[in-house]
Amino acid sequence: MEKLLEIDQLTKVFSFGSILSKIKLTAVDNISFDIKPAEIFALAGESGCGKSTTARMIMGFESPTSGQIIHSGTEVAKNEKVWFTQGIQAIFQDPFGTFNPLRTVDRYFFETVKNYKLAKNKTDAIKLIDAKLKAVGLSYEEFAGKYPSEFSGGQLQRISVARSLLTDPKLLIADEPVSMVDASLRMSIVNLFKELKENFGVSVLYITHDLATAYYVSDRIAIMFRGDIVEMGPVEQVLMEPKHPYTQLLRESIPEADPEKRWNYKIDLSELEYEEYMRKGCKFAGRCPQVMEICKAEMPQDTQVGKAFVKCHLYSESQKSQNEVI
Repeated sequence: MEKLLEIDQLTKVFSFGSILSKIKLTAVDNISFDIKPAEIFALAGESGCGKSTTARMIMGFESPTSGQIIHSGTEVAKNEKVWFTQGIQAIFQDPFGTFNPLRTVDRYFFETVKNYKLAKNKTDAIKLIDAKLKAVGLSYEEFAGKYPSEFSGGQLQRISVARSLLTDPKLLIADEPVSMVDASLRMSIVNLFKELKENFGVSVLYITHDLATAYYVSDRIAIMFRGDIVEMGPVEQVLMEPKHPYTQLLRESIPEADPEKRWNYKIDLSELEYEEYMRKGCKFAGRCPQVMEICKAEMPQDTQVGKAFVKCHLYSESQKSQNEVI
């Protein structure tokens, strides 16, 4: 099957400190995944796992240290902003930060139509804009001449999606698109992505810390931890039958009946995050309830379990052989 976007061994290393005491931190460590036509692929994990850095590299805001980003069979050059192309568009976390509060929202639409030469005149432009707004449950009359402050966060996020649809993209990159939207409106945005996939064949790279919405909307999912993809596969298998201890921890943390319990639990990242990023073996070894000596010394390789891939020594061939002997 054709691949709309392919990420091949993508790595990002940041350097800190002075010339004499420079420290290197690998924020994204040799990750690979792909997105197919009419597919919603989730990249999920807690704050500080590297998913936003991955998104910034894909969109051209950060240069990869190594690896390839391939869009529709063509490698994307470093610093090329793929979200400015017609084939890929981006939707960002803060809908209010997307639009200048001193400009009417419709001006952004007309500028996009003009820049991409999508209409011959204003009448045609309005027809196009109205059609895209209706695809997200709005209309031209509802937003013409209005400023961002005159809309709710949910409406503005829908407007952001409509603007991205003007160029008929094949792929949307949605970076935490519901994290700053009222809880009552989140499912409407998530349902919108499903409708775009089913009705228009649009693919979505859905970047999130929210496993509940990821499970609801995604076809496949990759779980990130400290720059590594630790488990990846069909969302049903990964989240309903998680194999990696970290994925199991996240799965158990999803709130069910008690609204006071939130999945996005907090830990002291100031020291722990740095320590885990710099760990020699498995980066989850310090918190893993099933840690073994090999976990502290060697980075595990990807192992296929069912239709998913797991980066964990528990499922390596050497460990399986040892367990059989025992």
